[in-house]
Amino acid sequence: MSEKKSNPKPIRWSVFIPCFIVIGGAALLGIINNEWLTAVTSGIFGWSLSNFGWLYQIVAMVTLIVAFLLTFSKVGKIRFGGPDAKSKYSFGSWFAMTLTGGIATGLITYGVNEVLIYFGNIYGELDGYGIQPLSDEAGYFAMGRCFYNWTFIPYAMYALSGVIIAYMYFNRKKELSVAASLTPLFGDKITTGVWKAIIDTLSVLAIALGLAASLGAGLALIGTGLSAAYGVAQGPVVWFTLTAIITATFTIASVTGIDKGIKWLAGLTSKIFYVLLILLFIIGPTVYILNMANVGLGYWLDRFWMWGFDPYLVGGEALVTWWTMYDWAIWIAYAPLMGIFFAIIAHGRTVRQFMIINWLLPSVFGYVWFSVWGSTALKWQTDGKADIISAIQEGGAVAGIWEFLKHVPLGSILIPVIIVALIAAFSTTADTMSTTIATLCTKDSRHDEEPAIWQKIVWGVSIGLIACIMVAFGGGAQGVDGVKYLAACGGFVVLAIFVLQVAAAIKVFFLDPETKKDIVDSVDQVEKAEK
Repeated sequence: MSEKKSNPKPIRWSVFIPCFIVIGGAALLGIINNEWLTAVTSGIFGWSLSNFGWLYQIVAMVTLIVAFLLTFSKVGKIRFGGPDAKSKYSFGSWFAMTLTGGIATGLITYGVNEVLIYFGNIYGELDGYGIQPLSDEAGYFAMGRCFYNWTFIPYAMYALSGVIIAYMYFNRKKELSVAASLTPLFGDKITTGVWKAIIDTLSVLAIALGLAASLGAGLALIGTGLSAAYGVAQGPVVWFTLTAIITATFTIASVTGIDKGIKWLAGLTSKIFYVLLILLFIIGPTVYILNMANVGLGYWLDRFWMWGFDPYLVGGEALVTWWTMYDWAIWIAYAPLMGIFFAIIAHGRTVRQFMIINWLLPSVFGYVWFSVWGSTALKWQTDGKADIISAIQEGGAVAGIWEFLKHVPLGSILIPVIIVALIAAFSTTADTMSTTIATLCTKDSRHDEEPAIWQKIVWGVSIGLIACIMVAFGGGAQGVDGVKYLAACGGFVVLAIFVLQVAAAIKVFFLDPETKKDIVDSVDQVEKAEK
């Protein structure tokens, strides 16, 4: 595959115009009447997750099972593009783009904070289970619940959406769109007319809202870091300045294209992640980290089915609705368009390789990350080395990491590195998504062509503006309530589409006789051809 070419193709106005009106209108509304915007998104947040939590949980568990079957069944032999298709990116570059493109600021934001919020029962997360805060079991619960929220289940959502899009595009020769992934259920008619426009429009809206929520959480986190480390007071001026810097970073990277800006930024971000992980494992309580990694995993597996199907009746809304359901909502909001990006860079890879890179390895990375960062934070909290819980109570749900970093050797050096990592991490996700949104808004788009530059700029600026508004005016009890409302809205918008993608994947991979023709040992064929 050659370098990506500029795409002079016409715009899909049926997708671009309604998305721009809603996203631009939300940004304008936030400036004019931010209280009303926050109230509306809050209402949707509560209503959608309270009434459809059961569906989110069922979809999550079914997705996990399908991901497992795709990875370890004969379907895994299918090669995207046919048996002779060649991949463009090395495994290292491929994994860097999928890892950093998919997690945004999540691991850094909550690797310490979420574990300690559960441990200290700061917002009532332990009440449903009657666990005593600050107890040994509270620590086991905190680790297990974070493993549940941040590993195999959510990454299965990304991977499943990506694998069905990639297969339908490369092997069934359908167009590169979310609507095309549903053709196993509805035929080619779903890719024409009003239904195609509705599906792709909702997918763009979902990712835009989810992306704005992630940027909002990142802004809140960086703002608390600047305040804690350097005494910079938080406020609209700081947030708008940070928004401008981050938006400019990811927009420039998006404009330069996947092979240059995105690939380079992903490589930088992943290297920072690796260094931070190794460094903390060495200087942290290594034996304690290994012990808690074991116990936390066992605690989750022991409660696997209850946690997997509880809509909030057992665990309570403070835990299930505000954390797990919020997580599922934002992962689902990202899934269809993240799936398009994952499909674009998967040409020449097998289904099994795709699932390993997009499901198994990121899940393992999340498990290791929370084991190292979360366990170290627990140890320092219980030993009195750092009072992370008080920092969260005083500064909001994302403030604990800065108190944690103050006590890390070379913390004065690590804090600015973390801030840079946060900017790079979000920028990596945002530039992939602004590129993907622009691709979806372009007629007859292809995986080897770049969409129009002006589109990338429009979407990048719009997303950044919404995020900044929600952080500035929708803080709430946790400091990031507004962005959580926004993310839940995005997930709910695309929930029905994601459910249909799951059903389409089940049908095409396991029930369609045509697919059996593609289940050949592609790896052996390619190796023989190379010899």
